[in-house]
Amino acid sequence: MTTVALAVTDGVSHFELAAPCEVFGVDRSDLADPWYELTVCGPAGARVGGRFRLEPDEGLDGLVRAHTVIVPAWADLDEEPPAELVDAVRAAHRAGARIVSLCTGAFVLAAAGLLDGRRATTHWLHAPALAAKYPGVRVDADVLYVDDGSVLTSAGKAAAMDLCLHLVRLDHGSAVANAVARRLVVPPQREGGQAQFVATPAPDPRSHALSGLFTWALRRLDRPLTVEDLARQANMSSRNLARHFNAVTGTTPLRWLRAHRIRRAQELLETTDDSVEAIAEATGMGTAASLRRHFNRTVGVPPDTYRRTFRGRTAGG
Repeated sequence: MTTVALAVTDGVSHFELAAPCEVFGVDRSDLADPWYELTVCGPAGARVGGRFRLEPDEGLDGLVRAHTVIVPAWADLDEEPPAELVDAVRAAHRAGARIVSLCTGAFVLAAAGLLDGRRATTHWLHAPALAAKYPGVRVDADVLYVDDGSVLTSAGKAAAMDLCLHLVRLDHGSAVANAVARRLVVPPQREGGQAQFVATPAPDPRSHALSGLFTWALRRLDRPLTVEDLARQANMSSRNLARHFNAVTGTTPLRWLRAHRIRRAQELLETTDDSVEAIAEATGMGTAASLRRHFNRTVGVPPDTYRRTFRGRTAGG
């Protein structure tokens, strides 16, 4: 999955265009070789964000030759997406490409019929319009991104970066994706099912105890931490802790802990020869059976299969 094509037309957003360019268009062959080859496809002189003119590498017909096609946010939702863009995205999908939309790029995928019967997301502000215009789409406005195999959609702005890093993780493993995130100074992984924080803003880090709690907990993933342990460390009741956790992370303390335990297990499976039993102990999962159950449920494959797949990719790059 090394060739990535970025579909550009008049009115695409600055941010959703820049995010994939930064992730896939910068040579990072020191992390994985070969790295991605990014091609910008669209009409000559396409206007980006109403301010800049872009000179693409080739026309929209170039999408059909890419392994992955990314459709950034499309600005004018009152108009139908350009027919040539819709046709090119549809043709790329028929050719076997992985199709990705960022923010309101989902409207283009829906117009191409690629979201019919699928679960998909977009920016929460535009989710009602997507659902009304394309009733065959199962719109989920409460998540950061949706991975439906060959078709992936993200919510707005920062969620676009989350989905781009998710693609790197799928292709090259957690260690490489985390290294890219560190270089971009962004969180290495926010779960796709995490809330978009539509109604409740995250509290100022200086006004709550969770920033310190996160660091404390992540250093103790090998221990059998409970909600009561976390609440005691944060000096608040379990109920109050749950309320703060939901406001800051969009999930519960136990789900947050489990996600980070699984993430740590992925890293150990990719970078060490430790047994599944040893990794279960190192990540606080207790037993190998418990790790296998939660890992399979979260990642979709057993730990041994994951190791064979991603150790091979890491060794190749």
